[in-house]
Amino acid sequence: MPATTERAPARHLHDLLLHDSPEELAAVAVPFVRDGLAAGEVVVLATGEASSALLVDALGGDDRVLVMPRGEVYRTRTPTALTTVRRQVAEHLASGAPRVRVVAEIDFGPTPRDWLEWQRYEAVVNEALAPLPLWGLCAYSTTQLPDELVTTGRETHPHVQTATGRHVNPDFVDPAGYLRALRVPVDPLEDTPPLLAVDDVREFSGLRRAVAGVLAGLGGDADLLEDLHLAIDEMSSNGVRHGGPPVTLRLWAGADRVVCRISDGGSGMDSPFAGYGPAHGEDLSRGGMGLWLARQLCDHVDVIGDGPGLTVRLTTSLH
Repeated sequence: MPATTERAPARHLHDLLLHDSPEELAAVAVPFVRDGLAAGEVVVLATGEASSALLVDALGGDDRVLVMPRGEVYRTRTPTALTTVRRQVAEHLASGAPRVRVVAEIDFGPTPRDWLEWQRYEAVVNEALAPLPLWGLCAYSTTQLPDELVTTGRETHPHVQTATGRHVNPDFVDPAGYLRALRVPVDPLEDTPPLLAVDDVREFSGLRRAVAGVLAGLGGDADLLEDLHLAIDEMSSNGVRHGGPPVTLRLWAGADRVVCRISDGGSGMDSPFAGYGPAHGEDLSRGGMGLWLARQLCDHVDVIGDGPGLTVRLTTSLH
């Protein structure tokens, strides 16, 4: 029996569809969609326009299939994408659907720096969405995506779907191990003199004023810089409260971005999943929101533990 017709447990399933042509994409995705519709499930297409048009045509224009621009599902920042997926699944379950199926194509972005956030996302969802009755089929084009991203697909999906059925993926890597192995690139700005250097953060009001003064002189988008300022404040506070002295800060700016590196002398942090949701779930009164908030406020957040203590690097575009 083709595996797409199996009655899988009501938990998150994260499957890979590798294809080298539109025809191969349709040969796998169309039966997957039809099986979901037959089971009374909600089916969402969150793919590029060309793939969505192909699948809608192959399905005969079935109006039970929800077509969403992938930008509405996969927001520019990965924690926001996770929040969007959780909210949509909850809404469909509340309307009576037993499960949600998604055929997805992630837009990894134009540069390896952009890719990294979505490479992380593909590993994180195995943990972050685990309790949800959600079945995702992630389509990766072997002819359009760089080899590095095809490898990401192979290593972050527990199962693969082909025209012959659903199979255990022998290339799957434990998500925590995958995340720890991802190389964090060095930003060239860090090799230049910083605009602000603080070697022992203790007094927050003075630090806030100093950071605000530097950011105000950059001439960038006011909202983006305000978000970055809040993230810097959160991470500096985290370093003092949860890390250990000395807490240091370095801030650089280039023509297109701002980079801020905050380090502490504490014992570090072991979980590579930190910051992809509030640490204490729905109970926001218990705190644990700092890194989660920073990931939503900045374009890139890198948690670096390659020495004593912990370093968090925040990067945001100026425009």
